[in-house]
Amino acid sequence: MASQIEQMASNTSWGALAKATDLRQRIFFTLGLLIVYRLGTFIPVPGIDGTALRDFMETVSSSLGGMVSMFTGGALGRMGIFALGIMPYISASIIVQLLGSMVPAMEQLKKEGEQGRKKLNQYTRYGTVFLATLQAYGLSVGLYSEGFVQAELPYLFFISTCVITLVGGTMFLMWLGEQITARGIGNGISLIIFVGIIAEIPAALAQFFTQGRSGAISPAVILIAMVMVVVTIAFVVFMERALRKIRIEYPRRQVGMKVYDGQSSVLPIKVNPAGVIPAIFASSLLLLPTTIAAFSGQQTNPIMSTILAYFGPGQPLYLLFFTAMIVFFAYFYTFNVSFKPDEVAENLKNQNGFVPGIRPGDKTAAYLEYVVNRILVLGAGYLAAVCLLPEILRAQLAIPFYFGGTSVLIVVAVTMDTIQQVQNHLLAHQYEGLLEKSQLRGKGKKRGSTRGSARR
Repeated sequence: MASQIEQMASNTSWGALAKATDLRQRIFFTLGLLIVYRLGTFIPVPGIDGTALRDFMETVSSSLGGMVSMFTGGALGRMGIFALGIMPYISASIIVQLLGSMVPAMEQLKKEGEQGRKKLNQYTRYGTVFLATLQAYGLSVGLYSEGFVQAELPYLFFISTCVITLVGGTMFLMWLGEQITARGIGNGISLIIFVGIIAEIPAALAQFFTQGRSGAISPAVILIAMVMVVVTIAFVVFMERALRKIRIEYPRRQVGMKVYDGQSSVLPIKVNPAGVIPAIFASSLLLLPTTIAAFSGQQTNPIMSTILAYFGPGQPLYLLFFTAMIVFFAYFYTFNVSFKPDEVAENLKNQNGFVPGIRPGDKTAAYLEYVVNRILVLGAGYLAAVCLLPEILRAQLAIPFYFGGTSVLIVVAVTMDTIQQVQNHLLAHQYEGLLEKSQLRGKGKKRGSTRGSARR
């Protein structure tokens, strides 16, 4: 059966997309909402002095400004209504998931099925509003104190207008992401970040090659940067497709008077079961203090100046904290969301499957946990290397725009995941077509058999 499914998947062509009406509608729906998101990044917050803000963002484009623009699609540099991006929602999701593993009441909600999931989603939305309000207030105060606001605007009027606009933009983005996930293709939140990164790439490349043409950057640096990007993409693709296969045996069974021989299959476990989530979570936690510090008078405030000095992109404490957060979320997200050994072991036991040499139940769960723990050493190390090494090389080569491994990881991983979902929809459409053909053939045989019997 597995070989037939694999053969169908290999024979699936993109030409079948014309026949898959539901899939086509999902793709158009996703593209439409992503276009709405891109248009929103160009709608400015009322009262912003665009010239002063643009000059400031150009001075920090190779460090903090570039990192923030990567997740907001350039909305922060233009101070658009989506300037906070989707990061408050991601931060709220992190907090709710952490509390769900530590607080018994919230852990019980996770076990209540659909009703519990809706309740946790509601808590996440409340947390998003709270965090977005805090970030919007800190950002608006920083903008006003740094002189990025039109002089005639009163303080309270601008603060209230800016906070309401930015919080509303974040909540609208959260709604867009949920709609894409439910009615479109791919993960909506990841696609929003993906589109923001892709939108900033042409301008960054144009700036890069322009400075190379003028002699500000040597040809060797350009060549090294291009090789670094290609190698990083190839490494990410290889690691995202890497699997650890565990052999599963199914015993001989009897159905009626027939005895079926035992079968064997494999349980595939990805080397990086958490995907791109740890990198996004870690980046969102680092963006909060540095973004507020950048717009909160770092020239005169010693606390904000210290935060930027030690936790700015490329700084030792930033790299250390980033690595620790990636490793933590790789383990946390894997064992709490993407791969739960207890549930997998229980499902195998219910299906009469077992790992050779391991007793079903708790022993299987302990074995799976042991295997995943060892795999995650490699997976977490791979994530940390991809996210940190390009940033270190960028600082050493003095590349004038922000190039982070996190952006490459998100682009490659989201692209692979979206293509995989499209192929799954095409495969399901092809399978439904085969079922319809088999039913029609069955009806034809029945009619032919009745005619034959009438003739005899």
